[in-house]
Amino acid sequence: MKIILFLFILSALPLSARGQGMRYSNPDEFLPNFYADAYNYHGSKPGKSRVDVYVEVPFEGIQFIKSARGFMAGYSVTVSFFDESKEKLIKEKIWNETVTSPAFEPTASSQNYNISVKSFELDPAVYSVRIAVEDKESRKEAVKENMFTVRDMTPKPVSVSDILLIDREIIVDGNKKIIPNILRNLAAKKEGLMIYYELYADTAEVISAVYSINNKENHVIYSKTLELPIKKGLNAVNYSLDNSELSMGEYSVMLSFRDGSGKVLCKTSRKFISKWAGLPASVNDIDKAVDQLIYIAKPKELAEIKGAGTKQEKQEMFQKFWRRKDPVPDTEENEVFDEYYRRVAYANEHFRNYMEGWKTDMGMVFITLGPPGNIARYPYEMNSKPYEIWSYYDINKEFIFIDQTGFGDYRLQNPVYGSWWKYRQ
Repeated sequence: MKIILFLFILSALPLSARGQGMRYSNPDEFLPNFYADAYNYHGSKPGKSRVDVYVEVPFEGIQFIKSARGFMAGYSVTVSFFDESKEKLIKEKIWNETVTSPAFEPTASSQNYNISVKSFELDPAVYSVRIAVEDKESRKEAVKENMFTVRDMTPKPVSVSDILLIDREIIVDGNKKIIPNILRNLAAKKEGLMIYYELYADTAEVISAVYSINNKENHVIYSKTLELPIKKGLNAVNYSLDNSELSMGEYSVMLSFRDGSGKVLCKTSRKFISKWAGLPASVNDIDKAVDQLIYIAKPKELAEIKGAGTKQEKQEMFQKFWRRKDPVPDTEENEVFDEYYRRVAYANEHFRNYMEGWKTDMGMVFITLGPPGNIARYPYEMNSKPYEIWSYYDINKEFIFIDQTGFGDYRLQNPVYGSWWKYRQ
């Protein structure tokens, strides 16, 4: 059965919220949210490598409008490869995507998304890659930039592509379709950790394939060696590694290939995050996630969860806590949970100083109340330290933050009494 990659609009792992690309000055400053990843493969032209760039856009990260077919959204994607100095444009592709939904509810779901992919033939080198997604309705653009190394895929005598993590496989028209996991955030499944890669050989032979999973400290926690017959040219491989024993955290899947004498022919690796099934992608450290409950949990509830005997028990109590908060328990989504940890993620990205953003005064207010109706910033007032005023019109309250040190350490100045601090969705 033929194996090909599948571009799709489907439910998948929960994704982060839009608007994480900048600080709020008002609730309307949302930018389209997206995720991207790139993979090296053997090119069709001599001396070139093929780079597949995937761009994943959550439905909740773009604006839908009502149409004759239900609800419709559109966005454009621009992928630009510059040289390492970022001065010369090497190659660029621009394309448009249209997404439709028969009903409104799916458009606001963090579990629905659209993936598109484009291929580039490039010389092996280090590039600066710029990816921009522009929402057609709002005309707002989000941009991500990173360095990417295009590897030489010429068989010498064997070369290996990058590892693509598989979210799932489905059958369409008799062909097996691979749905990639762009976020690299995986829950333990009975099928194991599913991967796809390609080997390119200049001759047919039998080699040894070593599959391993290493933890963040680079200790091997899983390893398996198999004999792998390969043919001359392209060899497409699907394989599942056992990941049932992985706890939450950061890991790497590593592939190494050896000839009959034990000589390493080629190798590659891919980082990923392991989480327990039932938890969204945004939560990958149960101890930290429990600590972050401080703004929504009662002291007794927090103490009970922290006092759990094992991590498994802690996870179960953690999930039970959030089930009680679920406004619509009959659905897979827990809107309160998703919104709470979106705010935590935003606070960590935008309010960090010498401590994590969720622990700061700004983080506390933002997580508790969400984005303010207005922010007035006074960074360079004469005879005054930098300060900001956050206004929440719905509760008729303002919060004043002053940067006492001049290093971005904004502290809340007005008293924190009354019921304002109770979490509001």
